[in-house]
Amino acid sequence: MVNSGNGAEKWDSVKRYKLTKMINELSSIAGHGTELVTVYVPPRRPIFDVISQLRNEAGTASNIKSDLTRNHVQDALSRTMEHLKLFKETPENGLVIFCGAIPTGKGFGTEKIELTSVIPPKPVQISLYRCDDHFWTDHLREMLKDEKVIGILAIDTQEAGLGILTGDRWEAIDSLTSGVAGKHRQGGQSARRFERLRDNELNEYYHRVADHAKAVFIDQFNVKGIIVGGPGPTKESFLKEEYLDYRLQNNVLATLDTSYSGDEGVREIIDKAQKDGILAEFRVMEEKQLVKKFMGEVHSSKGLGIYGIFDVVKALQGNMADLVLVTSDISYMKLDFKCKSCKNVQEKIIDRAALTATKQEILSKPCPVCGASDFEVVEKDIVDYLQELATMTGTRLEVISGQTEEGAQLGSLGKIGAILRYRIMQ
Repeated sequence: MVNSGNGAEKWDSVKRYKLTKMINELSSIAGHGTELVTVYVPPRRPIFDVISQLRNEAGTASNIKSDLTRNHVQDALSRTMEHLKLFKETPENGLVIFCGAIPTGKGFGTEKIELTSVIPPKPVQISLYRCDDHFWTDHLREMLKDEKVIGILAIDTQEAGLGILTGDRWEAIDSLTSGVAGKHRQGGQSARRFERLRDNELNEYYHRVADHAKAVFIDQFNVKGIIVGGPGPTKESFLKEEYLDYRLQNNVLATLDTSYSGDEGVREIIDKAQKDGILAEFRVMEEKQLVKKFMGEVHSSKGLGIYGIFDVVKALQGNMADLVLVTSDISYMKLDFKCKSCKNVQEKIIDRAALTATKQEILSKPCPVCGASDFEVVEKDIVDYLQELATMTGTRLEVISGQTEEGAQLGSLGKIGAILRYRIMQ
């Protein structure tokens, strides 16, 4: 299997989904011995230099005692070198290759040499060759992490909530209450003494918030910026007096008025940041907007919002879909059963859990056209199939994280939905 991309292209949600899926599949493979080859080629390393290194490794592999392991390693290295020869020069972001004897589940000696090659979304930072019982995918997985992490602080005089926003998710991390007395003094206390005590309590509270902010936003997550919000003037006073660590104080992206503080305030700040255009580059913001737009159509009377795998596929095939949203944890797949005799194709879209039963059912019956019983079966990930249809019809396809609130909303509607170009007439 070969997966190759163009480093210059925008890494959209579909490419990110495919790379994540590929990494997860590679990570789950366990070789029978140290016969799985991983090669990371950084951008400026010459291809001929890598081939030379692998040729030397092939010579060293001749000393492996096990005949089976030796043959597998040498075959994997040979296949990798042949693949490298397809490149005149190293791609702009470098190259990552995984090649080895993949177990088929039918016992020793039945393994199949397979190669996966990918041009990653970011430049490869290491030059690596490994021959092991597993593929080294950690470096590639790190490239998928969103480097921009934003801190969210929702504060008033009663409580403070700290959260982070990164990539396609947000999370409330910490919260604390102030213990500060209300503005109305207790009986028997003078106004001046009461204000002095309250100011001392506020000062101590602000210092605690600042300490928590440093621990969460700098020590734990190393945020690139911070948004501060909350009801009333507390947030301005907190910032004006510079309680925050200077690294956070100098990276305040915005201050927002909200109705709530604490954890609920964190959620409100993220919603306001979306409306005000702050953090527009963050994927979670885009996903919130897409799902909100879709749900608006579903609940309107226009009839342009549809959901469910079969209705969406039908709309794509009929060139009626303008936007298709699908969650990253969708479990459908497409099966094609092609008769080797008459070339008739039976298409099935099924849940992955029904794969074995569906294959047994179709393969146990003769071809409905010619009666033959010899089929070629092609399995395809549903997102790959949706992308094919979307490309043919000029439809926008977006993969939404299944781990967010928006993903859960879409998940409740079958994990897939679409906005149509025009209403389907009944």
